Amino acid sequence: MLRRKTRRDQGGDAQDDPLDAAQERRVRAVLALGGVPQADLLDGVQQVRLRLLERAASGREAPRDVSAWAAVVASNLAMDWHRAKRRQERLGERLAALRQPAHPSGEDTSVLSVAVAQGLDELPDAQRQVLVLRFFADLPVRGIAEELGIPEGTVKSRLHTAVRALRARLHEDEVV
Repeated sequence: MLRRKTRRDQGGDAQDDPLDAAQERRVRAVLALGGVPQADLLDGVQQVRLRLLERAASGREAPRDVSAWAAVVASNLAMDWHRAKRRQERLGERLAALRQPAHPSGEDTSVLSVAVAQGLDELPDAQRQVLVLRFFADLPVRGIAEELGIPEGTVKSRLHTAVRALRARLHEDEVV
């Protein structure tokens, strides 16, 4: 069974905590050394606790060394934090690039932007979703498949169909 600790010293009712104080300090240290900002450390510790509790709730055996297991999970969380940060930065860069058109011919760009927006609105939800995730959020096909819980082939098929439909719409409106 999981190691349990009573938190009477914090003034609350007795609660089960899968991490003792030393393990919590170790998790915080791993997260901090992994580059997670101080403001996000508590969330990281809570994520480790949650994963340990989920493991116990699923009926799986408790890790032999909870402290080592928690450190590995904390390290993985730090990597996930950096990936999310990079993804957000790339998205910000792409959005900034959209705000500053490469071709300063204002009227042509405005017409194209409106036509693309209208074309996106006309796509089925599933196609629009993969198109936006691929080209606006800059996610790879594999990432989209994982996020949506669908096969990569389905993502590719939807992307192909959506791009073809959007291209036809833009040609039909004589925008491109």
